Amino acid sequence: MLLISERYTGSSRPDAHLVLPFDQRQKSRMAVILESGEHAAVMLERGGVLRGGDLLRAADGRIVAVEAAPEKVMRVTASDARHLAQVAYHLGNRHVPLQVGDGWLLLEEDHVLEHMLEGLGVKTAHELSPFEPEVGAYGAHHTGHNGQDQHHGHHDRHDHHRHGHGHD
Repeated sequence: MLLISERYTGSSRPDAHLVLPFDQRQKSRMAVILESGEHAAVMLERGGVLRGGDLLRAADGRIVAVEAAPEKVMRVTASDARHLAQVAYHLGNRHVPLQVGDGWLLLEEDHVLEHMLEGLGVKTAHELSPFEPEVGAYGAHHTGHNGQDQHHGHHDRHDHHRHGHGHD
């Protein structure tokens, strides 16, 4: 089994591809299957999140490109930027991972949240799309695939509010 244990910051082209949904890209240790069908074990330092475009180096020297798998998500749009910001605030209060775009929000499909969003007067549309949510102000820090510092972390919903805003 191929061992993948480090992030790669060089400029070599990838030899293999690893397509993962967001929930798996949050894990630092897991068994995976490369796009080629080859089995591998990912054993990275804890605390980071893999992003589409990240590069990893396997024990045999091969470079593995990470790709964000298409997932069932909801695209949220609102009548104006203020309304969309209010919706983002309500979702943030629930620690919902959110991808923020120009005039839209993307979140994992959830019928309870969809009902809440409808009550807030926004439009939702279901789609299959790669999901790259914001990493949060308390995310882990590491150097990304392009050699620049990047913050890649995710506040786990089961982390019980260790970030200090006091609502247990």
